[in-house]
Amino acid sequence: MSQFLSNIEPSIIDDEMIQKAIEEKCPEDLGDLARRESTNWKFVTELQLSFKSILQIDNLWPLENLTKLQLDNNIIEKIEGLQSLVHLVWLDLSFNNIEVIEGLDTLVKLQDLSLYCNRISKIEHMDTLQELQIFSIGKNNLTILEDVVYLRRLKSLRTLNLSGNPFCNEEHYTLFVVAHLPSLVYLDFKLVRDFTVRFLHSLLGKSGSSILQSLCFVNIPALRAGSLQKSGSQKHTTAFVEYLNGSLLFDSLYEEDREAAKLASLPGVEDLLQAYPCWFVSVCESLYNYGLEEYEKRQAEVSKFYKRLHEILAANQEESKRIISDFKSRNQRRLDELYQAGSGNLAEFERAQGKEDICQLWDALMTLEVLVSNDLEELLQDFKRSIDVIASTFTENIQGIYPFHCRDLENEHHEKLMGIVIATLEKLDMDPFDESLPDDVQRV
Repeated sequence: MSQFLSNIEPSIIDDEMIQKAIEEKCPEDLGDLARRESTNWKFVTELQLSFKSILQIDNLWPLENLTKLQLDNNIIEKIEGLQSLVHLVWLDLSFNNIEVIEGLDTLVKLQDLSLYCNRISKIEHMDTLQELQIFSIGKNNLTILEDVVYLRRLKSLRTLNLSGNPFCNEEHYTLFVVAHLPSLVYLDFKLVRDFTVRFLHSLLGKSGSSILQSLCFVNIPALRAGSLQKSGSQKHTTAFVEYLNGSLLFDSLYEEDREAAKLASLPGVEDLLQAYPCWFVSVCESLYNYGLEEYEKRQAEVSKFYKRLHEILAANQEESKRIISDFKSRNQRRLDELYQAGSGNLAEFERAQGKEDICQLWDALMTLEVLVSNDLEELLQDFKRSIDVIASTFTENIQGIYPFHCRDLENEHHEKLMGIVIATLEKLDMDPFDESLPDDVQRV
């Protein structure tokens, strides 16, 4: 129950409230007419019910042609009663006590939705809102940054406000959101720059076929942190050699092999059962070492990429500072000359020169931006080509060479084991009471 119910009298939407809101919306001369005659609610397209202490959304079904609905600044706790408003384009539920996104499935024409300042902890149940262009869910209880990825399914989304949520304090919050929602134009009331979108979009991918994910050479959390994890099992996982350093993989595969335990008493099988794990672990260790080598190659490419990226951005920044500094110096000299001269003609000339200098400054800075954008595009392409080669070689070797080694070892082991078993059976057929055979085998 709302924390405000103790000092605010809650209300529910009824006919009287709706009628009053419609009359207030009408011009004064039409208000009298609306009061005298019964309003046909089918012709109402906009309704404002702000600051009405509304606790529950109800009784809106007659307003079937409503396109704009304001329910902000109430004490609403649940999104409901909107199923019939299929023509709704604009919906404001900000400054309420809503905890769950729900009840929006039929609002397929919705373009602008505000849930700002509520108690929502998860972005969900919005799959049908494919026309949504503007979405505000700032100042809620969103703590898991990865939940933002859910919004990728909203293909028309261009403006997003997430400010004021707990996850906004994470170091790479903005980069993460822009990377995963490359179609955004505005984020938290700020324009998303085109070259930043292209850069991050190319790096993290527009879909599941991204450079990093499809080639599987860097995990996303490590990238967001700006570096790869370099120790322990995290490194092994990133290198795809987890559990290959030692006998863990073999033990997990054969720990419940009861048949092998039964055959261990046969002559020669014990040595075979000791040799097979050694062969298997040896192959795993070779694969482990190879995986770490390939990981170092990939890490070197990533380091090279970031080094070149910082060089490009630093060079662009230095050149920008130089151009701006030169402009400020010329502008200061011009002001000094104007102050000393005091001539009207000179002032007009200097003013014209100042305007020309500003245009030149604009052109120079825009040219620099285009150049840095081109350099980043070229850097990304080179990076992708290098990773393509490393990844394809790694994949071919892993999928083509090492599995065959393991299968060959397994086949060879089973062949030898089968040979021992057949030889033992033949010996039993010849002399079932051969005392050289173990008691267990004789009982079989």
